[in-house]
This record gives sequence, C-alpha cells and structure tokens, in this order.
Amino acid sequence: MNLSHVHTFLVVMETGNLNKAAAKLNVTQSTVTARINALEDVLGQKLLRRVKSGAELTANGSKFVKHAQILIQVWNQARHDTSLPSGFDDVCNLGCTDALWSGVGELWLNTIRSRCPTVAVNVESGSEAEVRPWIVNSIVDVAIAYEAPPATGFSISPLFEDLFIEVATVERGLMRWDPMYVYVDHGEDFRRWHAETFPVEDTAVVTFTNGVFALEHILKWGGSAYLPYRVVKDRMEDGQVFEVKDAPRFRRTAYLARNVSRTQTWPWFDDVHAGFRQAAEKLTLPPQC
Repeated sequence: MNLSHVHTFLVVMETGNLNKAAAKLNVTQSTVTARINALEDVLGQKLLRRVKSGAELTANGSKFVKHAQILIQVWNQARHDTSLPSGFDDVCNLGCTDALWSGVGELWLNTIRSRCPTVAVNVESGSEAEVRPWIVNSIVDVAIAYEAPPATGFSISPLFEDLFIEVATVERGLMRWDPMYVYVDHGEDFRRWHAETFPVEDTAVVTFTNGVFALEHILKWGGSAYLPYRVVKDRMEDGQVFEVKDAPRFRRTAYLARNVSRTQTWPWFDDVHAGFRQAAEKLTLPPQC
C-alpha cells in the first residue's frame, strides 16, 4: 500500500473536494483521482462517492478513516524516531486543539524544551474532532483538549480552567448589544451559555472560530468579543483592549490526556507538568481571580 495514496485520501476527506485536495497537495486533480482509484483497488472497496459538491465518504470510507490516520501517524512516528539527531533520548508526541495552542500548547512545548533539552517534540494540532481519534488510537503521547475522550491506556485529568471575558477596544460598561460585536464560536458549551446570557436576535458583524484571529480583527476594526484571558492578557496590559465592566465571565475546563505506559517511563514528565501548571496560572487567570 502506497502511503501517499493514504495521505491523499485523508486530504480529500478533510477538504471534501478533489480540486481543493489537489491544490493543497500541489498536484493535479487527475493525480488525486489516480491515487484514490489505486487505493480503492488495493482495498477492493469504494472509499469515496463523487457528488455535485465534491466527494463524500462511503460507509467503507468512513470505516477506513481511523486506519488511514493510524497508518500515517505510525509512519511519521517511525520516521521521526529513526531520524532522531545524535544527543536526543526520546520523542514526545504532543497533540493540542487549535483553540488551546495560544498560551497553553505553546507553553507546554516551551516547558519541555527548556527543561528537557534531549527530548524531541512532534506537535500535532487540529480541531477537537481531529484530536479525539489521536487520543483514542494512541497516536499522541500527551494531548491538551477541552473534550478529551476516555481511551484505553490514557489518564485524563483537569489541567486548568480557561477564563473567557468580554473585551472591547474602548473602555465601556456592559450593554445590551454592541453593533461592532464580533462573535467567536468557542464550542457547544459556550454557544449555550452565550444564548442564555445574551438573549438577543441581533447578528454579529463578523463570526470567527479562532480567538486569535478575532482579536487581530477587533484590533484593526474596533469592536468587542468574548476571548480567553490568556489570548488577550498582553493586549490588556498594553492598553489596546479592556475588559467590559460588569460583563459576565465564562469558564471552561481544559484537560490533559496522557498515555500512561509512555509517560510513566519519562523521568522528566512530572517536572514538566508541575512547571507548566505554575506558569499556566499566571497566563490563564487575571490577578483578581
């Protein structure tokens, strides 16, 4: 089985379109089609169904996804392990949801690098939906996520409490609706809380799924948004954004999932974990909290 064919299948699944997959892979659409056809011939099953909007998974295609992900991840791991530079003792496969990378995933990475110079790190980031199978299939050794699923061989524990606050580019108090309000979709729990707290029918001027992008947008255009404190901390200290006075706060727990059999052999893991917790508290909670 050609791994480039498997990778192409995963890119088509991700983009939902052969043309978009070809652009992402920097190949022609005919090459993508040939790779998918070759993979289907090897498996003896149709994996994709062509539709007007692009391509969708067949029932067998859906079953093959997790196996394809494992194949690619195992190959990447094997390649990484066998190509470790001289002086490195081990590799840590770190998974982190995109929403938690800023100030959290990067802090974990920096803590490892500063305290464990002989440990290489392979970082995988993605959506909550993408990170879950990495944990379930033991593709990562350590993962940081809001929704870490139970998985055989993994220990899952609360890591920290993420605080979301409403910030604006001007100092102001709470108002029924800001016409310059930018809505950030922080997940199902946040959507429910936001709808209950702000029962208005007005439409946000812009909607994002990424808090960092939303912050950059309001810094350029003005307005307000609910963002994690860790994302806006530096901008607040610089006086570029301000917490909206009397605006309710929202909290969400982030979890650490770790492969027990892997991490219990790492003499440095507990030290990194403790160092991360100490540093994370300063990044994730305002002084008054």
